[in-house]
Amino acid sequence: MTSPEVRDRVNDQLLDIFDKILVTEQRALQKGSFKDLSIAEMHTLEGVGLYDSRTMSETAARLSITTGTLTVAVDKLVRKGYVERVRDEVDRRIVRVSLTRKGKLAYRMHMKFHTLLVERILDPLDPIQQQVLLTVLERISTFVGDQYRRYNLTED
Repeated sequence: MTSPEVRDRVNDQLLDIFDKILVTEQRALQKGSFKDLSIAEMHTLEGVGLYDSRTMSETAARLSITTGTLTVAVDKLVRKGYVERVRDEVDRRIVRVSLTRKGKLAYRMHMKFHTLLVERILDPLDPIQQQVLLTVLERISTFVGDQYRRYNLTED
């Protein structure tokens, strides 16, 4: 049985990590070359992906948002020069999105933050500790994913 003190400390750590990652990502964007991007827009760039073009439906599914929500986000990113829309050559009804050169640069800069974060966490750990951490993170992810689906699949 886990003590209330340990539960409180774990909760405090999770909240602190979550909050600081979000704030750090946003502030890094505001101080860097991509001041005109919000963190939500950066995550949209991640959903579009670095290499291949994707359909709007594929991209919305990757981001777990509706195509309508994605359309609004993509409209802004097109105006800002980060994303381009192209009609599919085979089926002109299908719209594909891909990152522009500017979008790819923003994506790479953002991923650098994530790479540094992961390296700083894993480097001091031995392989067994790394595996334990991975197992714990997978359990957290599974729980959060279950809750996410529970609250996002049920309509009022």
